[in-house]
Amino acid sequence: MSHLDRFLIISVVLLASVFPVELFPNTVPAHRGADGQFSGKQGQVVIIKVPDLKDVTSVKGRFLGRTMTLFQDSSSGGGFGYIGLLGIDLQDEPGAHELTIDAQLGEQTRHFSYQVFVAKEKFAVEHLKLPKDKVDLDDKAAARWKAEQEDVRKALAEESALRLWQAGFIEPVHGKRTGIFGSVRIMNGQARNPHNGEDIGAPLGTDVMASNDGVVRLTVDHIFSGRGIYVDHGLGLYSMYFHLSDVVVKEGDLIKAGQIIGKVGATGRATGPHLHWGMKVNGARVNPYALLELPFPHHPVASRPMLAAPENPAQTESSSPAVGSDTR
Repeated sequence: MSHLDRFLIISVVLLASVFPVELFPNTVPAHRGADGQFSGKQGQVVIIKVPDLKDVTSVKGRFLGRTMTLFQDSSSGGGFGYIGLLGIDLQDEPGAHELTIDAQLGEQTRHFSYQVFVAKEKFAVEHLKLPKDKVDLDDKAAARWKAEQEDVRKALAEESALRLWQAGFIEPVHGKRTGIFGSVRIMNGQARNPHNGEDIGAPLGTDVMASNDGVVRLTVDHIFSGRGIYVDHGLGLYSMYFHLSDVVVKEGDLIKAGQIIGKVGATGRATGPHLHWGMKVNGARVNPYALLELPFPHHPVASRPMLAAPENPAQTESSSPAVGSDTR
């Protein structure tokens, strides 16, 4: 090997140690969280912003095994920034976790690493005393429930490639909130899964509005949720509306925020008329009201008068629901 060859090899090695990302664009950042930090509580939604991205074909993120798609931020001035909604599941482990984001630029990939601090939320504990047949399933009912869950899983398995939702979410029913998202339910002394939505009390037959633009992905009449609607808002965002007395849309319908899609009811396993409103962001179960709290312009429909929300709903332990509630 000549002296010139040795010199060239040594030069490449030295350059690679000093500028690893530039020479090898497909490698990950030097250390975890190198590009910034975000934080949020269990059940919340965090807006993720990645600046200075130009001529990219796709921007994907990964957090705790869940994926998210970012989209171009039209408010970034030059139009080179991307944003996305990161859902923190109500049971995500508190602490620091890594969010990785890959931006595809032709055949090259630019990598980002962010640190996300998940804070613990104090959820309520509900003690409910119900008839035995409202709590325990017989073999036939259990088989039906499992089949229904599988149907939902299949319907929501694929993420819509287009963002259908617009800035500004609305409350689907103006009524009394129970504030029980994430609550641990003790039914007849038996602990159940955390409540993954909010219950809103309203008179039977009250109009239920779509919380944002989307497409009706699934309409159901299930053993627990009764008559229900699943709306796909695109890029992994879904909303759910349960216990309806009537459904006035059909699968495949394109709907707009504020459009009437159903009526408040008490179908399925419910103690009285109310709407169970749920949201999932890329598979994470989040408080639907977290979408209303995002720093987006308010939708005109949201200006309608609303009843007061409960004070500190997550800080109390209750023995009975304040309004009609789920019995799941």
